Amino acid sequence: MKIYKVGLPFIGMSSLMLLMSPLANAAEMSNMDHGSMDMSGMDMSDMDHSSMDMSGNMSDMDHSGMDMSGMDHGSMDMSDMDHSGMDMSGDMSDMDHSGMDMSGDMSGMDHSGMDMSGMDHGSMDMSGMQGGEAPADARSPDYSNGVPYGRFGKPVMMGSLPLWGVSVDDLGYQFDDDQINYEFDTWYGTDSNRVTLRSEGSIQTKDDKDIDSLTSLSYWKPLSIFWNGEAGVAYDTENDKSAVMAGIAGTAPYFIETDARAYLYTDGQVRLDLGAEYEWRLDQHWVVIPEVELTAFSKDDTDNHITKGFNEFGADVRLTYEMLSRQLAPYVGISYETALGNARDLRRQEDEAVDSSSVTAGVKFWF
Repeated sequence: MKIYKVGLPFIGMSSLMLLMSPLANAAEMSNMDHGSMDMSGMDMSDMDHSSMDMSGNMSDMDHSGMDMSGMDHGSMDMSDMDHSGMDMSGDMSDMDHSGMDMSGDMSGMDHSGMDMSGMDHGSMDMSGMQGGEAPADARSPDYSNGVPYGRFGKPVMMGSLPLWGVSVDDLGYQFDDDQINYEFDTWYGTDSNRVTLRSEGSIQTKDDKDIDSLTSLSYWKPLSIFWNGEAGVAYDTENDKSAVMAGIAGTAPYFIETDARAYLYTDGQVRLDLGAEYEWRLDQHWVVIPEVELTAFSKDDTDNHITKGFNEFGADVRLTYEMLSRQLAPYVGISYETALGNARDLRRQEDEAVDSSSVTAGVKFWF
């Protein structure tokens, strides 16, 4: 009976000590210094950290000497860890981050003292993160994103479509000379290439009702921002001859519309026509348009009343009123013509007027 009474306290004390020993070891490990622990030779690649709870306070642990290059951090929960004192400047190229789940809330993590200058991020796939580099096929070259154009087909830029136009710059009657003056051009093509038909002249309304006109069919192409080039063939009814034509037309400084055209006739005669026009806009509808023209030839042709050099100078001033979206503009004005150089003497010999002026009225339009 005495042995039984002594044995019970002994057994109870032994059990209590066994229960307290894990707690004492855990308390002792929290104060352990891991700085001098050499774990570089330990193979932790087979260790399973998935069930490790590292959410507690590990701020007193020194991991500076730990080699974790072979560890798998796939399921480690580090949301409450303080990384401010962690030195990550070492070689972490062998660490496998592929299984790390970083989708959780990391707002409580303190990375202020982390040194990641030695980390290699070259193989990290960040394409799924917002703000990452877009894939090469993110947008189709035609910006359709794979959506078909439907029954209307692929849209075409306006500048590449062939268009046409008609511009009648002058269609008026000269009262003193009893004649109708006209000047028009039509074109078909694009902003880069066009075919142009141009004609100018006069129609007599009395006596023999002669028609004097110069008509050309040419190829038109821009030469620069303000200038266009023309080249083609022409026919002159006044001397009944055909010619090869080349010219340039455009806008000179101060918005002066300028054109210069040269004609090489079949008999070797060369004709040069120069013209300039300016639009002085008084308001949104009323416009004053002064215009001058100059004609020169390379050699004499008495049969057609032509002398070498400058032959004729013409000028007129028109007051126009633009209506119907400025496509139609009736006008009234004054025109003046005079012979130059030897042409004056030739006209006197043939009893023709050297100078002439007339009141004119007409209309200009385009569509």
